[in-house]
Amino acid sequence: MDKKYADLKLGERAAILSIFTYIILASVKLFIGNSTGSQALKADGWNNFTDIIASVAVLIGLRLSQKPADKDHPYGHWKAETVASLIASFIMMSVGLQVLFQAVSSFFSHTRQAPDLVAAYTAIACGAVMFCVYRINLRLGNKINSQAVKAAAKDNFSDSIVSFGTAVGIFGAQLKLTFLDPLAACIVGLLICKTAWGIFRETTHYLTDGFDVLLIDQFKKTILRTEGVKAVKEIKARNYGNNPVVDVVITVNQQLDVTHAHDISSAVENALIDEFNVLEVHVHIEPDEEK
Repeated sequence: MDKKYADLKLGERAAILSIFTYIILASVKLFIGNSTGSQALKADGWNNFTDIIASVAVLIGLRLSQKPADKDHPYGHWKAETVASLIASFIMMSVGLQVLFQAVSSFFSHTRQAPDLVAAYTAIACGAVMFCVYRINLRLGNKINSQAVKAAAKDNFSDSIVSFGTAVGIFGAQLKLTFLDPLAACIVGLLICKTAWGIFRETTHYLTDGFDVLLIDQFKKTILRTEGVKAVKEIKARNYGNNPVVDVVITVNQQLDVTHAHDISSAVENALIDEFNVLEVHVHIEPDEEK
């Protein structure tokens, strides 16, 4: 358990790195975008602004998740991390729709001008910085198996691609294809909405106790390999944050005494915890009815 809380502390590093990076990049993009008249770069800047809010939400969620179990939360506060990701998805969607609305309005404007090339170079530099942040956060997210950190890393990667796409749109506008700058802004808005929808779908799946059926099959195989287990009668699992909790009904030899049956139960718990890093295992034992 101490390791799980230590992993949450490590996860905070990813959120803090993202926050400071996004603050700098959003400020630069919005300033240069307004100075050069680039709708795409301004949209990319607003994209990073939503990421600041999302990263703050993730950081708050990680902090709340570290609170130990109490009377009102006997399983702990692990789901706070998932709730934070859900809130972030709402914020991202609202800003994405706003960016999309402004971009579409600009696309149909008859007063479009090609933005300065400074905007394109700014987008390229920001994209490179964001890709480095993505690599750092992805490595950390895989190390601690954090849903929120992995989601943040995915967002970092999409932001990197968006910045490079923004540069392409600006370069295209320099070739008298002025519609490419607002078109790139439209694409940015759509990508913000797509990312928000992906995070919303994943977090609601967790919050409604959805679980990977393939992983449940792996749990079952591990349990059946445990000495003394005759069959797995029922198995269910759910997540608390990134931590699986498993409920299983097994059958054992009906001739066993309580002590031996308890030992088998403990062996099942230890097997799942050791192999899959499960938070808790609830084992119910029934006698094997085969003759």
